[in-house]
Order: sequence, then C-alpha cells, then structure tokens
Amino acid sequence: MATSTPSPPIRTRVLDAADHLLARYGYRKMTVEDIAAEAGIGKGSVYLAFASKEEVALSCIDRMVDRLLDELRAIAERTGPRLERLREMLVLRVMRRVDYARTHAASMDAMLAAVRPAFLARRERHFAAEARVLAGVLAAAAESGEARRLEPGVSANALVTATNALLPYSLSVAELGRRAEIERRARAVADLLVLGIAAPPKTRSRSLRHPRHSRRTS
Repeated sequence: MATSTPSPPIRTRVLDAADHLLARYGYRKMTVEDIAAEAGIGKGSVYLAFASKEEVALSCIDRMVDRLLDELRAIAERTGPRLERLREMLVLRVMRRVDYARTHAASMDAMLAAVRPAFLARRERHFAAEARVLAGVLAAAAESGEARRLEPGVSANALVTATNALLPYSLSVAELGRRAEIERRARAVADLLVLGIAAPPKTRSRSLRHPRHSRRTS
C-alpha cells in the first residue's frame, strides 16, 4: 500500500511560494492572495503564519540567512587549518547573499525599500549571529597559534564589516550580474583579511637561534 508524503508545514509552504513569486513577479506585484494560491492554501492560512506580506518577505531573507549560518557552523566544525576555513566562511557569507539577490533581482530594490526599517534591524541580528560563528574560529585559531591573539568578538565584527562592502545592497544591478567577478573580489578581500590575522612566522637568524655560533667582531 502506497504511503503519502506529508505536506511541508504551512510556514515552509508560504515561504517557498513567496520566494518563487518574488523571483517571478517582484515584491510590488506579489499579493497575499498570490502567495496563498501558489502555496495551495487559503489566504487565511497565510495570515495565521505571518502578519503581513512584509513579514513574509522578511522571513524569506531570515530563512536564507539561517541556511547560511548552518553552512558556516558546519565549516567551523570541520578539521583542517582554521584560517583556511575562516577564508572560506568569509567568501561564503558574500556569495550566498549574492546568489539569492541574483534570483530575486526583479524585486530586491523594491522589497528592501518597502521593508527597510524592519530589514535594517534584522540585518544587524544576522550580522551578529555570523560574527559569533567567526569569533569561535578566531578564538580557536589564536589558541592553536595559527592567528594573532586578538579579541575574537571585535575581530569577527571587523571581518563582517569589511566583507559587507560586497553584499548585494552595496552593488549595482550591473555588478550583481557579474558573479565570477564578485567572487574574485570576495576572495581577494578574504585573503587580505586572513593575512592580517595570521600569526607572524617564527623566523629568527641563525645567530639568534645559536648564539654560541656567532662570531665576535672587533
């Protein structure tokens, strides 16, 4: 006897529908009725899960960042050189947002303009959550001798601020169209940032390592 696959929760169905509609029609043209129809539910069910169209759009961004945070934590927990992982995490936080914005290019400007105050508050929480993950890697790198002994929280916030210049709302539509170029720039920035954090190489002259071998000069 065949078993039916349970439907995703209403909240997930609404967000999936909204993401499709934002990519297809844009924020201004999308209505709650459209979301309900796309999700295969009644309009009232949308309002049971979300207070407004604005809240749905903001929650789509929240979900994207939640998925990014899962990826960042997975990288943080891997083995291998911590600074290499840190570099990968910095590039990832840029490129996940760029890829999301590219699929929603028709609606990003209008959506961010419509939800700007609420978005800015959420954005600060997103950045703080990402910085906490980065701070954990920085602390471990300093403990192992891979990185300088800097204050992890302050350094992590600086890394977030530095890479924010490449996030979608800092780029033009034309720039968003050049994904490979954005990734190249993100990697260059990440390389420079990680180089500044790395512990200095332990290089000493032979005479300093072995004083007995040094010659006395007259």
